[in-house]
This record gives sequence, C-alpha cells and structure tokens, in this order.
Amino acid sequence: MTQHLVVPAQPARSGGDEPAPQRTGWWRDAVIYQVYPRSFADANGDGMGDLAGIRARLPYLRDLGVDAVWLSPFYASPQADAGYDVSDYRRVDPMFGDLADAAGLIEDAHGLGLRVIFDLVPNHCSDQHEWFQQALREGPGSALRKRFHFRAGKGENGELPPNDWESIFGGPAWTRVTEPDGTAGEWYLHLFAPEQPDFDWEHPAVADEFRSILRFWLDLGVDGFRIDVAHGLVKAKGLPDLGVHDQLKLLGNDSMPFFDQDGVHEIYRSWRPILDEYPGERIFVAEAWTPTVARTANYVRSDELHQAFNFQYLATPWVAEKLREVVDLTLEAMRPVGAPATWVLSNHDVTRHATRFANPPTEATQIRTPGDRALGLRRARAATLLMLALPGSAYVYQGEELGLPDVTDLPDEVRQDPSFLRASGQDGFRDGCRVPIPWSGAQAPYGFGPAAGGPSWLPQPADWVELSVEVQSGDPTSTLELYRSALAIRAAHPALGAGDGVEWLDAPAGALAFRRSHADGAFVCVANTGSSPVRLPLPVPGRLLLTSGEEPVRTGEETVVPADTTVWWSV
Repeated sequence: MTQHLVVPAQPARSGGDEPAPQRTGWWRDAVIYQVYPRSFADANGDGMGDLAGIRARLPYLRDLGVDAVWLSPFYASPQADAGYDVSDYRRVDPMFGDLADAAGLIEDAHGLGLRVIFDLVPNHCSDQHEWFQQALREGPGSALRKRFHFRAGKGENGELPPNDWESIFGGPAWTRVTEPDGTAGEWYLHLFAPEQPDFDWEHPAVADEFRSILRFWLDLGVDGFRIDVAHGLVKAKGLPDLGVHDQLKLLGNDSMPFFDQDGVHEIYRSWRPILDEYPGERIFVAEAWTPTVARTANYVRSDELHQAFNFQYLATPWVAEKLREVVDLTLEAMRPVGAPATWVLSNHDVTRHATRFANPPTEATQIRTPGDRALGLRRARAATLLMLALPGSAYVYQGEELGLPDVTDLPDEVRQDPSFLRASGQDGFRDGCRVPIPWSGAQAPYGFGPAAGGPSWLPQPADWVELSVEVQSGDPTSTLELYRSALAIRAAHPALGAGDGVEWLDAPAGALAFRRSHADGAFVCVANTGSSPVRLPLPVPGRLLLTSGEEPVRTGEETVVPADTTVWWSV
C-alpha cells in the first residue's frame, strides 16, 4: 500500500502569462551534504537511523554551512541492498518513519534555508515490487513481464543465461525463475543483486510510472533528485554478449552494452520539462559512471540534467600531476555544455578518502587496509580544501567533516553489503564507510541514538569517542572546525564558488597552485601533495585565510608550504 498524506498547498507552477521564476542557478556552486539515513541519527532507539533523527539534526547541517541535503533511499524496501531495492516508490519504509516524516523533514529543512534532494532508483526495483510479483504470477509472454528483461535461456533446455553479462555484485546478471506450473522457466536481468530486477525502459509504462513518481515527490516539495545508476537505464539492442570475463575490471574504462548507452539521454530530456514546471529551481543529479569526463558531460547538457558526479576526480590519487590533469579535463568538458563541474571525495559506495589517502597512491575506490591513519587524515584535510577551492559544486559525505576513517575490521557476521557474499563481485566492503557517525558521549552508540536505545546496526569503533561532534566542536584544530571555517569562507569570498576555470600558477613538483579572480577580490590556493615541504619562488601576496595543517612560513622571497597541506590566501 502506498502511504497517503494531505499535502500542504504548494506555490503555483509557472505557466501561461505568469512570469517565470527568477533563475539563480543555486546548484552551480552549492555544497551538498549526503545523508545515509541508516547511519546519520536514530530517534527511536532501535539502532537504525530514521527520518525523525535526521530532522532533529538539521540545525547541525545548517551550522556546518552546507546548502542542500541529499538523502539516500528511505522508500519501502526489503533492504536486500540497503534500500536500493525499492518495492514502493511512493511509500516510506516503516524502519525510517512515514510520509508525514518525509514531508516534515522537507518543511524543516526549508525553514532552515536548506534544500532537500531525494534519491531516485529508476534502473531497477525490488523483486517484491507489485509489478514484478505479478509478472511472475502471469508467466511467459504476459504484459507485466515486458516491463522487465525476461528472456528464454540458451542451451538445449534453456538452462544457460541468455547472455554472458555479469552482475556488478558478482556472478551472472541473470536469474532463472520457476514458472507458475512449477517448471524451470525464463531468466530475468539484474545488473545488481538477484533481488533487483532491471526495468525495461523501452516499455512506455515504465516511463509513465517514473514521470508520475517525480511529480509525487515534487508536489511534496522536494528540491531535486539524485538519479541512481543514471547511466544504466538503456541496454544495447538485442542484449549482445560482451565476450569477456572479469567484466567489472572494465567498468569506467570501456564501453559496455548495459551502461552509458546513448538512449538514456532521451529519458532525461523527457524528464527535464517536468522539473522546469515547478518553482524554486529543482535539479537532477546523475550518478553516471562513464569511460571519460567528456561522456559524463553528455548528461548535463542544457536540456537534460543539472549535475553529474565527477567519479574520475574521486578516483584520482593524492598526486599533484594527476589531480591537475583531471581538473583540466573536467573544466574543459563542462565548459561547452554550460554545466558546473562537481567535485566529490567520498560517498556510501567507496572507501572514505581519509583511508584511501592513508594508503599508497591508487585509483582503486575500495581499500581494505587502514594504512597510516595520521597521514590519511592530514591528506584528507588537504584534499578537502583543494576540492572546495575549485570552481563549481561540491559534495560532502556524512562523517567526512569529522575525519572519519573507514572501519576496515568489521566482523564478517555483521556485514550487510550484498556483494560481500557473492563471488567475483565488488569487494563487498562498503559497510566500512556506512558505520553510524558519532555525535557525543563516552561510549557507543555515541549519541547516534538515545542512551536507553540499543546498539547501532553496525558497530562503531571504540576510538571514535575522540571523533564525535561534541569533542570536535570548538576545537580550532579539529577537522569539524576546519570544515565549518572552509564552508564559511567559501560562501563569503567573491572569487570562490561558481565558475568554469582556474589560472594555474607556477609551482614546484608535487604541488598545485592556482588563482581565481573576481572584480571584488582574488583568491590563491596552493596544495602540496608531496611528503616534503615545498618552496614557492615568490611570496604569495595577500592575507592567509585557512590552512589544512601547519601554517606556511614566509622567509624572504619564499613561502614554504608544509607537506600534505593546502593553503588558501585572499589576494
């Protein structure tokens, strides 16, 4: 059953002879904070985060200085993949609350000056979705089966999958069903877990349903959507064999018949007018893993989506030359389509950057070793200031403002990542970046839930007592206060935020230096990614704004920037 709620009257949509709302382009320089609902705040003490917990903590996000909040899925779901297996797109799962909680969260956020973005999962649903359940009951050739990718198997008795595609979570991307008469029957496609059947977007009913879902949440007041697997909705005609094994190694580097097909853009061009009907500049954000930044730019053309995550940047190691290369490629790709660059260092699917940077340089986004914790934190702080200095929009994943590392030693018995138990899939260690964040107190769950509640759904490390919001607040050396200062400066300085280019300055090997200019003042950022101090050939003029670590030292005609440190100056 879909939940129902009497929705407060919304501002009238623009249309007819009414003047169009003023276009401010807020997303072009927005800092957007990702909330993973399971792990942000638990209001009822059951060990699982919920919408009421998020609502209670919204003032913290306002004070942190972000512009918007993006929530990972909280829809009705059997939770086979932490809510990315949706059984009802118009209903809140009872573990998170109800529709009134979602509406109240939006209202509270707007009252605090925060915008709200919800996750949308259009590539696949849950195998418990009413459409899929009916498709199973109706059997081969039925109308409902045409809304998914059901196919007869290969082999003498159809005992082999229809093609050689592999699931992102490991194993074949096909599962065979038992037909209503008890016989082994057709196979259905699932690029992820078997509990997540892929929709067939060639069917008009699928497109109609998602246009309706968009309007449902827009009418409730949501400010936009992050589109999960935005690159995966359309599959190549005929579902051709790929012809290779270990297909996961090719993701992000090669063209795949199930990812980044040109047909996805027709879908987003049909969605854009819906958003444009609503006031307040609602936005779409694409999770699109593509082989190149230029391919990513296709998703943010003026009649499609507004932003696309920059996964090439996220996967770049803490190496100056590689960082400059991806920054240049990103800005060059976005400039022709007039879209802002977006920068991100962590999210719910990758190892936190405080841990990635604690290990030797790598483009891998999932790492199982803790590395040098102190080094990782120092580099993470420096990487954050570099990211926030670049032109465009930035994303912050919950807990990174506390300097949280990944939890690399979770016991196997507590892990819930569906790919953990499937051979040859993703590393299966995403739980390490999803451990609930610490708020206060001397013992777990560190204020994540009420003192009388139970333990958190994933155990928190004992040493996180020193990383809580309570401990870090007011400490000028803490990572939390670094984020608060950086976001305040970014919002106030005229040369920061939106833009489409930087002026690179001469810098020693291992360092990056660039200027951003505005009529009301200029800004210089220097990032030393090396393990030794670097000497800038000339003193940097102007006022020191912020440093991620120790302050630079000026000696005569030189400015010395410490190792693994980023520095901001106002010029």
